Amino acid sequence: MHDIRAIRENPAAFDAAMARRGLEQASDEILALDEARRACIHAAETAQAEQNSASKDVGAAKARGDEAEFDRLRALVSDKKSEVARMQAEAKDLDQRLTDLLMGLPNLPLDEIPDGQDEADNVEIHRWGTPASFDFPPKEHFEIPGVIPGMDFEAGAKLSGARFVVMQGAVARIHRALAQFMLDTHIEENGLLETWTPVLVREDMMYGTGNLPKFGEDSYQTTNGWWLVPTAEVTLTNLVHGDTVEEATLPRRYAAHTQCFRSEAGSAGKDTAGMLRQHQFEKVEMVSITHPDHSRAELDRMTGCAQGILERLGLPYRTVVLCTGDMGFGARRTHDIEVWLPGQNTYREISSVSLCGEFQARRMTARFRPAGGGKPQFVHTLNGSGLAVGRCLIAVLENGQQADGSVALPAVLHPYLGGRSVLQADGTLV
Repeated sequence: MHDIRAIRENPAAFDAAMARRGLEQASDEILALDEARRACIHAAETAQAEQNSASKDVGAAKARGDEAEFDRLRALVSDKKSEVARMQAEAKDLDQRLTDLLMGLPNLPLDEIPDGQDEADNVEIHRWGTPASFDFPPKEHFEIPGVIPGMDFEAGAKLSGARFVVMQGAVARIHRALAQFMLDTHIEENGLLETWTPVLVREDMMYGTGNLPKFGEDSYQTTNGWWLVPTAEVTLTNLVHGDTVEEATLPRRYAAHTQCFRSEAGSAGKDTAGMLRQHQFEKVEMVSITHPDHSRAELDRMTGCAQGILERLGLPYRTVVLCTGDMGFGARRTHDIEVWLPGQNTYREISSVSLCGEFQARRMTARFRPAGGGKPQFVHTLNGSGLAVGRCLIAVLENGQQADGSVALPAVLHPYLGGRSVLQADGTLV
């Protein structure tokens, strides 16, 4: 969450940071709850001390036969005991209210983040590749003749409803090949640790990464309390939940290929055609747990890992820094990588790489023990797509499409496809 001591010391700076996020000042309410909570704790401690002192005197009064003093002290002990319980209960209630308030407030953007309201105010920082020129009107992925036999939206709707797809044959194999290529690259070349994690998690894991309490409607919960992960960020980041690790073990760099589940509650009527926005999809996720001094450099390294996948696939892209109004809840700085989709004649997000600082670590109580000794400190966490497999499939199909309805596939995928290089117009691989 947020450092309450920092808010006490500089409430104006906290409010200014929230204002950049488009939120009203919150420090007055936070500090009022904090002051009331600390007053209750102090009152409980004072009453406890008085109760303990009176308890010691009860026996002495009894021993000397002073019944009046004995009765008075015994009544005082009882009153103080009730007062302690009342103050502790009130302090607990105030603490929960303070926690709930802080849990609902987003991370503070770094000073360098551009101000803005939405994606129109994002700032491009890098561009690679030149979109291909076609001598025919390029189609969207689901319109390409070679793709149509292997991408069945009617079957997906019959099985599960809107925003689901069934992939078969060559299309399913290309999808699998992309995930395998991404994992191999990240493990063998980028130094990430391949990790397999559950897709069902406990509620406190979702709180740890900031998916709860504010964004519960964006995810799915089972009837027995588990949550389906919206991304492996939840599981990979929470590997250090509640831990104090040794500084020498940092950075910890993970990669996982998982199914992901999102309700897309805020996207009604948006990207309904094709498989750009699905309830169930696959991602290769990257997560880093780092020393605070190294997290900003780690953001650039992770961004490079994601960009490298697109470059090896020969897919044009651009990278933007998200403005304050477009940045995610838990991020301090985010790089969005947008791949060129000729069927839409625009760039679309395929990866979002975020530096969260200590925001998630505070929620998870994840710390490291400095090598030189001293008090444990919160780790920094980062996460990013490396990449979204379905969107990468879309980009490969649209950028590789040919006039006869076939698709030329990137050379790096050929080994994963048994040496095959073309998705023919009839939906077969050759």
